[in-house]
Amino acid sequence: MDTRRIRMDSLHIDRTAIRQAADLIRSGELVAFPTETVYGLGADAMNPEASGKIYKAKGRPSDNPLIVHIARHEDLLRITDKVPPQAKVLADAFWPGPLTMIIHKNGDVPRETTGGLDTVAVRMPEHPVALALIADSGCLIAAPSANTSGKPSPTRAEHVSADLDGKIAMILDAGPVGIGIESTIVDLTDNIPTILRPGYITKDMLESVLCGEVRVDPGISALEHSETTNEGVRPKAPGMRYRHYAPKAELTLVEGKTDCVVEEINRLVAEKKSEGKKAGVIATDETKAVYRADYVTSIGARTDEEAIARQLYQILREFDRLDVDVIYSECFDTPRMGGAIMNRLKKAAGYRILHAGTKSRRQSYGEEMSFHDERIP
Repeated sequence: MDTRRIRMDSLHIDRTAIRQAADLIRSGELVAFPTETVYGLGADAMNPEASGKIYKAKGRPSDNPLIVHIARHEDLLRITDKVPPQAKVLADAFWPGPLTMIIHKNGDVPRETTGGLDTVAVRMPEHPVALALIADSGCLIAAPSANTSGKPSPTRAEHVSADLDGKIAMILDAGPVGIGIESTIVDLTDNIPTILRPGYITKDMLESVLCGEVRVDPGISALEHSETTNEGVRPKAPGMRYRHYAPKAELTLVEGKTDCVVEEINRLVAEKKSEGKKAGVIATDETKAVYRADYVTSIGARTDEEAIARQLYQILREFDRLDVDVIYSECFDTPRMGGAIMNRLKKAAGYRILHAGTKSRRQSYGEEMSFHDERIP
């Protein structure tokens, strides 16, 4: 299959290209498109064969549910028999935007789209190209990230091309995305809303709007204590069970005080160099100059957490291009988005976490580090 890539300015949408992409969606084909979070791989959510093509193109496990993208609030009534009151409140506050809600599905939504579950994940993206495609197609569009399953999510169209060229019909290229990590997922099927995946929309933001308690699913922590997939856990949301965002090289996170982290990473780099291996380091603007690796990349200033989130996957993919053997990264427990950033990094690292100053590897959140006192948590 020839994959056609069409470039456009998101402020001046190519309506002809949108119509062509919409035609492909209606005919059951796959189209990659930008959202404000990452690039998505879209198909008609109500067409089970089309949803099946997503799993095949990505190499994605069939029990990993897809997110249904809509363009109008009233489209919720196409996928559920009853919209929870909390969903209406959250939609008014955060849609269009990086929030996915899980609700009970109706009989029209194929189980191929929901990974066999009786619930459905849904969001309204905040990107003019995405909204135009959904509206023009007349379809609800199922769209996970447009990458090979397990690899870093795509934040640019060239990332999509690298993974899926020849496997999908079209890529709508509107340049780099704005946020750079996937949406927050909140489960509204129980009495207390529960976060299943952290993201740009935080627990505090959700509780402020709902004027009540929001929990974080204990399964997130339970899965983070294991390097391997937990065979006893059925994923309620995309990415809960499977390793995600991983570069080719082994990634290790190093936490602790800044000077200890720098010393430990430089020691590890020297050790790998003595073995003839190439090492990469993910640093910040404040620390980039003190590392002695083959490749050192700054993820941005430590005070600019949105830049850290936006550049994370780009940097992981850049190290793939550089063909390094190992990667060492500082940790980024920033005040608002730190939980989401570290969730992605820990999954990418397979939960390999070293505390600077010790020889042991830690595989849990047990010692939460604060963003104070010159610590790199």
